[in-house]
Amino acid sequence: MNYLIGTDVGTSGAKSVLMDTDGNLVAQSLVEYDVLTPKNLWAEQWAQVWLDGAKQTIKQVIEKSKVNASDIKGIGISALYGGAGVPVDSEGKEVRPTLIWMDRRAEKQVQWIKNNIDLDHLSNITGNDVVDPYYGYTKILWIKDNEPENWQRIKEFLPPDTFIVKSLTGVTAVNHSAAGNIGGIYDINQNAWSDEMLDALGIPHTMMPDNLVTGNDIAGYITAETANELGLTPGVPVIVGGVDVGAANVGMGVLEPGRYVAAIGTSMNAALVSEKPIKNKGLIVWPYPYNSQDLNYNFSGSATAGGITKWFRDNFAQLEVAEQKNGGVNAYVALGKEAENIPAGSDGLVVLPYFMGERAPVWNSDAKGLLFGLSLSHSKAHIYHAFQEAVAYALRHSIELTNENLGDYIVIAGGVTNSRDWVQMFADVTGYAVRTPLEDAEANLGDVILAGLATNTLSLNQVKGWQVLGEKVTPNKKNHETYNKSFKLYKKLYTDLKDDMSLLTEINK
Repeated sequence: MNYLIGTDVGTSGAKSVLMDTDGNLVAQSLVEYDVLTPKNLWAEQWAQVWLDGAKQTIKQVIEKSKVNASDIKGIGISALYGGAGVPVDSEGKEVRPTLIWMDRRAEKQVQWIKNNIDLDHLSNITGNDVVDPYYGYTKILWIKDNEPENWQRIKEFLPPDTFIVKSLTGVTAVNHSAAGNIGGIYDINQNAWSDEMLDALGIPHTMMPDNLVTGNDIAGYITAETANELGLTPGVPVIVGGVDVGAANVGMGVLEPGRYVAAIGTSMNAALVSEKPIKNKGLIVWPYPYNSQDLNYNFSGSATAGGITKWFRDNFAQLEVAEQKNGGVNAYVALGKEAENIPAGSDGLVVLPYFMGERAPVWNSDAKGLLFGLSLSHSKAHIYHAFQEAVAYALRHSIELTNENLGDYIVIAGGVTNSRDWVQMFADVTGYAVRTPLEDAEANLGDVILAGLATNTLSLNQVKGWQVLGEKVTPNKKNHETYNKSFKLYKKLYTDLKDDMSLLTEINK
């Protein structure tokens, strides 16, 4: 039997899985870590932490599986959207922590771009019609403007998966999806760096590695040193899988255009894969990691989806957390159990989930979180239920942007699928039937599939034959009618309070 490893380096942890070529999960390993937030709306991480997590989990799945190293035929690596990318010097060492997708510090650079760059032309080239601190090119300009000593030391910016693959193989290769997600310096029409926009923005061409690949290309091969460290055979092929939410779509069987998938973890990435980029809708657009020249990934989503329920757990569920530590049920399961009998609409509570500003569809760094409608009759369970509903409202808001026929179901993946009640809530709020993955390893599975296709260890027909999704969860008509009313209020609250949110930002500068 042949085996493949899929490694996803996410915002909160690195996870590896080892699977056989029949699609069976043999072993898995997870290492968690934190995000550095030195100031309000800043978010950064050291790439060495990602690399250590990737290596540790790869080594652990090999040890747990007890398979022969010679039977491991490929490794796929995907990673979080690394914003600006890892800034490395001429020796390949980190110059500073990486400004990740969550970081919102580049507001002045956004304004400079709006004042100095033809935005229609920028949109035509890149496919992205919104300028926002989310995009990596704005973060690159922030470093240039604010850290001149670091800027002088930086040789190039490497997406997180590229940094890891280079460490394992010695080869620098950038997946088109990771390049496109940097934003304003990638030409979506030519599938290449845009020399024109690099010049206009004052970013040296040499800072962007020129070896662009798809996830179904072999990027490099495990070095002898790395093989010895991890328990592998030297020369194992490695693929660079790009941004992990794209790899997750591959893991859910999306190898053709037309399927809508929402990957909901710390953030939410809700996307439609299409042949042509969907422009002028406020969506984030980049090449799909699989067959990048022919497919595009068009997405929006909340910056802090699952992140807000984690915040709630950490700050208001000390009892549930303590019980979990003492061998009780998972704290999220306990909170969900407490909230399961709360009715649709949470008896008048509405939460805006903008705890770190917001990306699409509102594109506002000043957007703030809000809990609206509190009364003495509300309990902790009501509030947690309203937090869950807020994530579902954010998904519905994102779906509205595509204005496309999404078929008879949408796919939802991520930690939220561990709660059957929450999955039902997504169906009730959006009005679409929902299917979820059978295994909680979507990006990892995508990495396995990409590695298998790149090495010809798997065929396309084999992959399409894998059963990766469960049965449909259909909407409750009565709840959907209730949510239609609450969703209108959800959108109205943001519109009414948008200026006040900006005023609050100004007051607290």
